[in-house]
Amino acid sequence: MIILIQSKDRVGLVADVSAILAGAGLNIVSLREFVDKSDNRFFMRIAADNETDPLALESAIRKVLPADALVSINPRPDKKIVVLVTREYHCLADILVRNQFNTLGATVQCVIGNHPHLENICKRFNIPFHLVSHEEGDKSHFESRIRELIDAEGPDFIVLAKFMRILSPEFVAAYPERIINIHHSFLPAFAGGHPYRQAFERGVKLIGATSHFVTNQLDEGPIIAQQVIPVNHNYTAADMMKAGKEIETSVLAHALQLVFSDRVFVYHNKTVVFE
Repeated sequence: MIILIQSKDRVGLVADVSAILAGAGLNIVSLREFVDKSDNRFFMRIAADNETDPLALESAIRKVLPADALVSINPRPDKKIVVLVTREYHCLADILVRNQFNTLGATVQCVIGNHPHLENICKRFNIPFHLVSHEEGDKSHFESRIRELIDAEGPDFIVLAKFMRILSPEFVAAYPERIINIHHSFLPAFAGGHPYRQAFERGVKLIGATSHFVTNQLDEGPIIAQQVIPVNHNYTAADMMKAGKEIETSVLAHALQLVFSDRVFVYHNKTVVFE
């Protein structure tokens, strides 16, 4: 049983919550907590043995917490996701392999692409693929069709595995803190369609990737995970692109693992992550 709590801080919160769990016969096997002193904000993740009525437990915990507290009891252990793609295969391939061998921490319900390039790999893994072309009709119609497909699956999260379309504020608002993106960390210095060529021409010494929740501010949502690797003058533009794809795959996989195991709290435009 996983218990997530976010609230204003006060003295005795950990002791009060622990006492309630003990009274319910729950043994705490892991407890992580953090206080953002600048905002007096308290975050706690508890993993407990045994089970009890989650509604009754939530009610009891809320009685000892400040009125604005956010409490989540026993989140679904295996999440459901929908993956959005364009042409690049590296992140999707990693997700499909992990899904096949039950190491993703989630189940891929379907893949939606605005190009047909990745339909074949989805068929190989017996994952439904839906083609929704952005070239037919306007953006509103394009996004409406995607939302229909997503809502039919009822996923916990939507993963943008190199989905190269900017989503409208209306689309993002329909899935708050549920859309996860991956991009190269050259933004905004190397914005545009050829970041690795620009990086090569500038002689960069680090290549990075960032996974974050999507907001209306392009590539400025709460960051989940980041990573960098060194490169040098021996790297060609093609070498940098290959290294970039590898780190994008790694960072997205790590971010998804953190989110799916309920280790990420979002507050304002940043995250608290209990690794």
